[in-house]
Amino acid sequence: MSAQTYLAYDYPLLSAFWTMLIFFLWIMWFVLLFRVIVDIFRDDDMSGWAKAGWLVFTICLPFLGVFVYVIARGKNMGRREVAQARAQQEAFDSYVRETAGGGTQRSSADELAKLSEIRARGDISDEEFSRAKELVLAGHAPSEPSGSAHSTSGR
Repeated sequence: MSAQTYLAYDYPLLSAFWTMLIFFLWIMWFVLLFRVIVDIFRDDDMSGWAKAGWLVFTICLPFLGVFVYVIARGKNMGRREVAQARAQQEAFDSYVRETAGGGTQRSSADELAKLSEIRARGDISDEEFSRAKELVLAGHAPSEPSGSAHSTSGR
């Protein structure tokens, strides 16, 4: 048996610490590299040639490219990310407002189409449909067409 066997106690605790530190620094490096590349494409102030130059510099000389990019454009990098997060939040909020408030902003044609669909399913009678239709055409959208939609839901 000429091959040397390494056991767990042959790898000291400090070496395990340094291995974990290097591993996590390596992961952090990739996170930073991808954030820089995403920021290059996110920046609307840069021209296409400038984006191509930064991208080539970052890919060909990754350590130096990322280092120089963070020094030269790192301050605005955070601002661009915050601006994008705000824009996404505003878009989401407007979507939620539009979706939640959709009943009050519908046109009368949408209300009539909804009423005819409910009548076609048999959830309301022709008489209830006529009353709800009169309300819609008069400008008062009904919240529930005569309340019978819940009574037949157990079919």
